[in-house]
Amino acid sequence: MEKWYVAHSKPRHEEILWKQYCIRNLESYYPCIKVNPVNPRAKKVQPYFPGYLFVHADLERVGISCLEWIPGAAGLVSFGDEPAFIPDSLIYAIRQRVDALVAATGQKTISLQKGDNIVIHEGIFMDYEGIFDIYLSGAERVRVLLSLIGNRQIPVELSVASIHRVN
Repeated sequence: MEKWYVAHSKPRHEEILWKQYCIRNLESYYPCIKVNPVNPRAKKVQPYFPGYLFVHADLERVGISCLEWIPGAAGLVSFGDEPAFIPDSLIYAIRQRVDALVAATGQKTISLQKGDNIVIHEGIFMDYEGIFDIYLSGAERVRVLLSLIGNRQIPVELSVASIHRVN
């Protein structure tokens, strides 16, 4: 049975761990918010929970080692030898809170998983549908795959603000 677990990352490796889960087609949630740092070279996107992110998996099917022994991981939050799971309602509440903070700052962010269907709503590829591939350099740009010529998928880099997920 799939449940949400809290994954502990190595220091400042939350995004690396999140990308590793995406590569392995594991549903994960990496809540982050945009900040205005004093140092202009500092990261402009910071994790809402530094050192932690959430992964949705069936431990019997996936195996606990698949979640703990990948680059950037420092293990799952556990009590005793049992990984602690959290209810779906708490993940929903966290998403609502982070979305409210993002909306209050006037930013537009979306949480996408590799393989999600998207549609482009601005630029030269406006109204084209594609498949989300990965985030590039922070959360400002993404790579999507478009089927422009036959069944061949062509990678295109876009601003994250120019796409939205199709349900």
